[in-house]
Amino acid sequence: MISSLLHTLRLRLHSSMFDAVFSPRKPRHPLLRAGLGVLGLALLAVLLVFGVIIGAGMLAVGLVARLLSQRDRRPRAGASALEGEFRIVDKPALR
Repeated sequence: MISSLLHTLRLRLHSSMFDAVFSPRKPRHPLLRAGLGVLGLALLAVLLVFGVIIGAGMLAVGLVARLLSQRDRRPRAGASALEGEFRIVDKPALR
């Protein structure tokens, strides 16, 4: 019963022009089809170029910000040395 109801509903939706509105169709004329293909490739190339330019700009801004933040920091006296007591452990003691 439910399957026949769903089948009827599916046939009604397919028989209406509702699904034809959202389904993409290629044009039949070969020149128009080729023109739309070239237009799509050009749009893809433009988006790719803008993406690369924006990405390179973001990297450049990040590098400049890092360089400026490192220039402002001054190393503290003795910050490179680690204070503590050390002893050398023999290899047999590591087992």
